[in-house]
Amino acid sequence: MTNAEALDAPKRSHAGPTRTPEFEKRLAKRYRRERNFKRMGQGAIVFSVAVLIFLLGNMLINGIGGFQRAELSVPIDFPESGLAVDEASLSASSAMQVLEMQGIDEIVQFYAEEALGAEGAEQLSRDAWRDVAGALREDPSMITRTETFYLPASSDLSMGLDGEGSPEMQALASRLADDGVLAENWDWGFMSRSDATSPQQVGIWGALKGSILTMLVTLALAFPIGVLSALYLEEYAPRNRWTDLIEVSINNLAAVPSIIFGLLGLAVFLTIFPNYRSAPLIGGLTLALMTMPVIVISGRNAIKAVPPSIRDGALAIGASPVQVVFHHVLPLALPGMLTGTIIGMARALGETAPLLLIGMRAFVATPPEGFTSPATVLPVQIFLWSDEIDRGFVERTSAAIVVLLLFLLLMNSVAIYLRNKFEKTW
Repeated sequence: MTNAEALDAPKRSHAGPTRTPEFEKRLAKRYRRERNFKRMGQGAIVFSVAVLIFLLGNMLINGIGGFQRAELSVPIDFPESGLAVDEASLSASSAMQVLEMQGIDEIVQFYAEEALGAEGAEQLSRDAWRDVAGALREDPSMITRTETFYLPASSDLSMGLDGEGSPEMQALASRLADDGVLAENWDWGFMSRSDATSPQQVGIWGALKGSILTMLVTLALAFPIGVLSALYLEEYAPRNRWTDLIEVSINNLAAVPSIIFGLLGLAVFLTIFPNYRSAPLIGGLTLALMTMPVIVISGRNAIKAVPPSIRDGALAIGASPVQVVFHHVLPLALPGMLTGTIIGMARALGETAPLLLIGMRAFVATPPEGFTSPATVLPVQIFLWSDEIDRGFVERTSAAIVVLLLFLLLMNSVAIYLRNKFEKTW
């Protein structure tokens, strides 16, 4: 044995094992905790997905009936009906008034009694003649032939077809269904009509168009002002007590209940524009105030995430401070800003309370023609239908919720696409 080996021998003899049983127990315990934490995370994700699937499935199952309606089959012989109109007059803008003056409602009722009997004709919707008049306007050539129309039944007959309501109405619905003149058909007009007093005649287009116009106003105001405010606060604003006060105020505004913004819109915007009550312009202004703080906060966080080396490199090659901000910092921070915009717009789309205060709960039977026309929005329409006594509005409410969810998914998909398109790496 050499001298070096002799010196190392005592050290080796006194060195203990590196992995003792106690160490193995502690290591196994850490691994077990890690596995449990992983299972808890996976369980939380599975639970969240299951709740989402249950919610969407429940809405779809309940909403399918809302896209259908009970319809009665009524053939009408227009050449023998006595209508003194031709194809040219039916193409004019006053065709509906002309048809109404010539008694098209009585003509429809007459042919309904021939096809359904007096008892069945009484269960035809009061406004069924409007469907016939609208069909004549779309296809004036119908006036020269016999055409079969599927016209909406009354709410009582619709409930009888579903096995609800009085026994007499259920018996009548069963008899008409057996005769092949009553059936549940897909209601394509639900997406093209506006609000009505009967669940058989209501549609979602008026509220949907109002939501689109309101969201356009909200986005046009909240996004540029929010982005520019975030840029100023992060890149240009001096660090003093006034800036601190502004930052605290913005953070507080992001947490203010939405109904407070409705009170602000009622007190300010309707005072300035009293003739635009329940207009998408006022609704968009109110929701823009609510959305702007969220965009400012997310925009500032996105700007902070841009590395300082980007700014230093741009300044080193001769870029001005404004060019650094708008040519380098803003493009890199834009995806994060769009994320905040998605969150803010999704919140604004589902808001009801502030819009109720500014009058967007009015009964609007025609779609809005522009940003200053009376209108309502999908959440308010859903709220109003859910408060109706008629049982038929329950399925219509579920169908409107499905449309709102689809509109939200479409809007978010477009925003996510734009965010990914502008996203850059460094």
